[in-house]
Amino acid sequence: MVALPAQGHLNQLLHLSRRISAYNIAVHFAGTTTHNRQAKIRVHGFDPSAVTNIHFHDFPTPNFENPLPNPNAAIKFPTQILPSLHASTTNLRQPVYNLVHKLSATAAKLVVIYDSLMAYAVQDIYSVPNTESYCFQSISAFSLYSFHWEITGKLQVLPTEAEILKEVPSMEGCFPPEFSEISKLQMDARKSNSGDLFNTSRVIEGFYIDLLSKENCTGVEKNWAIGPLNPVFIPEKNDSNSKCLEWLAKQGLNSVIFVSFGTTSSLSNEQIAELAIGLEKSEQKFIWVLRDADKGNVFEGDVRRAPLPEGFESRVEKRGLIVRGWAPQLAILGHASTGGFLSHCGWNSCIESISMGVPIVAWPMHSDQPRNAVLMTKVLKIGVEIKDWAHRDDVISSDEVEKVVRRLMASEEGDVMRKRGKELGDSVRQSVLEGGVSSKEMDSFIAHISRQNSSS
Repeated sequence: MVALPAQGHLNQLLHLSRRISAYNIAVHFAGTTTHNRQAKIRVHGFDPSAVTNIHFHDFPTPNFENPLPNPNAAIKFPTQILPSLHASTTNLRQPVYNLVHKLSATAAKLVVIYDSLMAYAVQDIYSVPNTESYCFQSISAFSLYSFHWEITGKLQVLPTEAEILKEVPSMEGCFPPEFSEISKLQMDARKSNSGDLFNTSRVIEGFYIDLLSKENCTGVEKNWAIGPLNPVFIPEKNDSNSKCLEWLAKQGLNSVIFVSFGTTSSLSNEQIAELAIGLEKSEQKFIWVLRDADKGNVFEGDVRRAPLPEGFESRVEKRGLIVRGWAPQLAILGHASTGGFLSHCGWNSCIESISMGVPIVAWPMHSDQPRNAVLMTKVLKIGVEIKDWAHRDDVISSDEVEKVVRRLMASEEGDVMRKRGKELGDSVRQSVLEGGVSSKEMDSFIAHISRQNSSS
């Protein structure tokens, strides 16, 4: 496994490692010491140290600038992690090759699964005998196809079922110019691989998985939709961050909205104040994870502590919980008291929300998030948008926050979305059980990489 050293990417490949290891296959997780540590301590739903056939290979963490996030930046993309991404990508190239070469000497076959943004680090492995590579697509099939459709000049005639793509927002504001350098580095280094893996289920996006394969959008015909990779059944007794879960246990069914913007988004002080006042005025119960976006190295440097309106915490203490650190998102979403999720719509958060049957208030910030928001709100119809992407630069007022939170949490429309979300969540959870569509796809992938003839 060669993961991009950013939380949402590390998380998905670590969950995939757990799934593959269950087939009695040894998994080698390659990364810098810093980012492997980050992946292990933040993973939800299982303990990596308890899985005996997942082996972590810690390579030296290169030196790089580790700036703080800029909450007032015009483009919300986390440019503060770009020095880390560039340094880690380039410095892992030789260690990854050495590891692959060493392991291949004692393995009948070695399979390398790499993040789509880590092609540079694995470009030399193709010279190693008995080695195959597979690209892990860390975004939704819907978003990936929509990017492909747009980049190719919208030349493909859309099937009727895909007409919604004409409504996806532009890519303007999704990525900063600096990101194109890293993207080009990866594209230039990419060589042929044997197939693509997706952290999704055909229950959710089968139509778009088929489109990607039919039109050979990524250069391969073989696709496996093997998700959700995150655990979909959360034990009732969960000791992680007991403060959150103990508080949730005292609340009513579907009565709490979970507010979290992931690890790559930072809100301005002005926006935080409006969000706080809006939550207060909504009179709904909430858990709010109020933390800044990650730096390239999450273990070093200062961390901004964003201010809240004076007296806010004392006024909402009976119906609101503020979490300043890391929170067990999966366990919170899986709790019966959680009835909604105000989210940036990163793919990890979307797929976890879907698998737990929780509808979303979509507040996209950058990257693929605006397209994920369309998938959640207009395709799957299990969410509402807080604002149009064209108005992404506007501060969302407390009145708007209050209105959309009430819309999801205290209206018939919200109840319908919860019902639809629960039904979809039930289907998605069934898909990963034995005999389910995602389970069959995983079995198919394992059978494919275990075949004797490596050329087929």
